Amino acid sequence: MDRNLQILGLSKKAGLLAIGGSDCAAAGKAKKAHIIISASDASESALRQARKSADNGKTLYVQVPYTSFQIGTVSGRGSPSTVAILDLGLATKFANGLAADNPGEYFQIAETLTLREQAYKRRKRTSTTDIRRTMQ
Repeated sequence: MDRNLQILGLSKKAGLLAIGGSDCAAAGKAKKAHIIISASDASESALRQARKSADNGKTLYVQVPYTSFQIGTVSGRGSPSTVAILDLGLATKFANGLAADNPGEYFQIAETLTLREQAYKRRKRTSTTDIRRTMQ
């Protein structure tokens, strides 16, 4: 199985994968989704809805070379044309995997998520250090 599909399956098992258009729209609006993913065989209306969901929540959007059937196999829910990853680390790994397979098309998305993850880790490290200082 493809590494990126395994990441989607892992996200599902961890409860960090929104499956289907309405769940992805809700996750995008709530700013919980880090990347919204559309299948290669998604309908025009599904693509339009996914792009709109991503724009509403300032979330990244990507159409991947996987079919709805392939995504459905790892997500365990029929054949969803749209899914969203709710964890920054998993979203970054997914995007980096796409970029490794096709750098020209997915490099920008992978770079953006990598920078967001680095910024998150810096903020987390700084806040942890501040808490330790106040406890001493």
